[in-house]
Amino acid sequence: MTFTKIVRSLLLLGLFAMGSQSAQANSDPKTIVFGVAPGPYGDMVNQAIKPELMKKGYKVVVREFSDYVQPNMALANGSIDANLFQHTLYLEKFAADKNLKVSALIAVPTASMGFYSHTLTHLDQLKKGDIVTLSNDPTNLARGLRFLQKLGLITIKENIDPTKASEHDIAENPRGLIFKPLEAAQLPRTLDSAAGALVNGNFAFAAGLKLSSALALETLDENLKNVIAVRTDDMDKPFVKDIKAAVLSPAYAAVINDPSSVFSQFQKPEWMQAAAKP
Repeated sequence: MTFTKIVRSLLLLGLFAMGSQSAQANSDPKTIVFGVAPGPYGDMVNQAIKPELMKKGYKVVVREFSDYVQPNMALANGSIDANLFQHTLYLEKFAADKNLKVSALIAVPTASMGFYSHTLTHLDQLKKGDIVTLSNDPTNLARGLRFLQKLGLITIKENIDPTKASEHDIAENPRGLIFKPLEAAQLPRTLDSAAGALVNGNFAFAAGLKLSSALALETLDENLKNVIAVRTDDMDKPFVKDIKAAVLSPAYAAVINDPSSVFSQFQKPEWMQAAAKP
């Protein structure tokens, strides 16, 4: 075989191999990796969002993180494609503090923060020196303090932005309670020693706490309802539009509204409330 024929044969083999690889790649489903924190939102992705995305040829993977920091860092660095664990206030502050280009796509039904206790049956039983634990990240700490104020347990200083309040901004604490901010994931474990704990919905579910067992449940403002977040640069990409379409679909609503589903107890975002009106 001449040198020219050998080269021609090698080129043909190379083109054949490239064609085979392209065909294989095109046959693989497109993969979307969701990051979540412990709790019910991984189930929400798997049960209510994933089926609709699979119909469009996507493979959906849920990756669970142990805290509220890693899912945003992983999203920003491209390790995951979207996350579902946080409310808008937390997302905006975290993104600003870390200089991350991540944005909210759409709000979803959310489990509210609850005041839980293993020893009390009513808030009136709280007494001087009782320990109450709450989240230590700035956004959820301020949120917890606002919840305590609505419950009549404290008042926050008038000249303080209530969305930025810390335990040092408590003006009145008539029952003499002791407040201990801790990492959010640890709060359910403090119920064996503290009189009570303010536990975010996802960590309450992860610990087996039922919303119905809380002594009080927070009424969520819209900016405290959880959102699906994506990289800002991806907002106009087809896979992001398909995620949003899945959440807006009747199939998603059917899963959420199923009376046997835990999601039926969640507080719905405004867009979902409006869609349900006749």
